[in-house]
Amino acid sequence: MQHFISVDQLTEDELYALFETAESYRFRQIIKPYNQLFAANLFFEPSTRTKMSFIVAEKKLGMEMLDHHNENSSTRKGESLYDTAKTYEAIGADVLVIRDASDDWIEDISDSISIPIINAGAGQKEHPTQCMLDLLTIFQEYGSFDGLKIVIAGDIKHSRVAHSNAAALNRLGAEVYLSAAPGFEDTSLDFPYISMDKAAEMADVIMLLRIQHERHGVSCSMDNYLDQYGLTIERERKMKNEAIILHPAPVNRGVEIDTDLVECERSRIFKQMNNGVYIRMAIITKLLEDRGSTNENTINQCQTAFLSV
Repeated sequence: MQHFISVDQLTEDELYALFETAESYRFRQIIKPYNQLFAANLFFEPSTRTKMSFIVAEKKLGMEMLDHHNENSSTRKGESLYDTAKTYEAIGADVLVIRDASDDWIEDISDSISIPIINAGAGQKEHPTQCMLDLLTIFQEYGSFDGLKIVIAGDIKHSRVAHSNAAALNRLGAEVYLSAAPGFEDTSLDFPYISMDKAAEMADVIMLLRIQHERHGVSCSMDNYLDQYGLTIERERKMKNEAIILHPAPVNRGVEIDTDLVECERSRIFKQMNNGVYIRMAIITKLLEDRGSTNENTINQCQTAFLSV
């Protein structure tokens, strides 16, 4: 694997192999790569969870970070993302982690950069590492995706998380449903829309999304949004006993979800964040391993030790 751009590029076996590597890292001592390795984190959009979990993942793998600060970089002088990426490649970065508001930056640079690129969020198209940590969280809970009823609810139209997750979950055998307020639907996703009342009663997993005001052309009113389209306490009480709540965060408490549900017993929101570190470690390891930059034998020993427990 040269780059990690989309979950679609992975086979089912490769998806489960990454879950396995992530779980091995959770429970075993991390074995550092052979040589000094550098990860460049190029975030051209605000980020807390994604950026910080990549930094923690890189530190746990023994890598050194080249932390790009957009406000102090040559992009303020007109330098393109392509030239910025080529610069980090030229000075010795081993991995590029990139997030940008554009939908098209991947096509612009991926064929011209020789070191691995990880897509940390591309416009409204995809957020594959978020998808991977969501899949891992569901897999930990149920051990399978077959027949699970999963509802993705919220600002579907503007969510790269929704796009990545809907396709991946469907491919893994889940039944995917969408729920959205009028105007937040995305007709490019060929999945049925249902009300939040129905979602609460039927879902094994409700994956909530925030309203992405920054991607809306005009401001939208949040009056009564929670009562009409969000997960209220009343709706949560109608959920199946074993059903869980996910949210990629940041969470707008009291908008898409009642604040008391963010840390309720069925919420896995902060577990998702924890899983983000380990799945991103697994993705980085896979890319470096395929490039011949890591101690493959030692990593395999770590995974074997996990499987023997």
